[in-house]
Amino acid sequence: MAFLSLFRIGLLYLAASNLLLAHAAPTAPIQGQLLLPDGSDLNTTRITLNDGEQTTYTRPDGTFTFYHVPPGVHLLDVQSQFYHFSQVKVQLLEESMDAPKCIEYAFPGAPKTVAPYPILLTAHAKYEYFEKQQGFAFSSILKNPMMLMMIFSVGLMFVMPMMMDNLDPEDKERMQKQMEMQSDPQKMLSELMGGLTGAPAQAPVKKASGKSRKSRRD
Repeated sequence: MAFLSLFRIGLLYLAASNLLLAHAAPTAPIQGQLLLPDGSDLNTTRITLNDGEQTTYTRPDGTFTFYHVPPGVHLLDVQSQFYHFSQVKVQLLEESMDAPKCIEYAFPGAPKTVAPYPILLTAHAKYEYFEKQQGFAFSSILKNPMMLMMIFSVGLMFVMPMMMDNLDPEDKERMQKQMEMQSDPQKMLSELMGGLTGAPAQAPVKKASGKSRKSRRD
């Protein structure tokens, strides 16, 4: 009797297992490969599905596989530190688990394109974490304000004598007076005040020496 009861329990367990397997959701693998533009070997790279729900790594030849993926829309991301790969959306339908539909996005916001299956992704670019040092450029000198002022001053030193030679004697004399006034701020200020008041500019009074005072007393 005990043997028959154990046999019946085993049959019930097998029937229940088969029933659960029949009603369980089907699963399928997702396969693909990563490539570099120059055809060189790619280091082992981490790939995630649905922001880390499933994780796998590439093989030495760049191929990868996710096992037991249920139906639905899955987001595939390549977590590479050196190269930028596209993002892929994979759609698995229960009626066509062996032929998933793939949509590729080169970068966030880019127009979508249909990708083949198995997934084949080629790196778009290599990440540059450091800015390359630029060499010496003559144009950078011309962008410096101090250098421009110095070049202008040197050019003015050569041009001014030529301009003075071409001026009339009266204009030359007037320009020389202006230059003398600019070199003597006190004289320029007195000239300016005289022009505002209408009075002629007074010449600076010189102090009498000690000998002249004695001659006046005598």
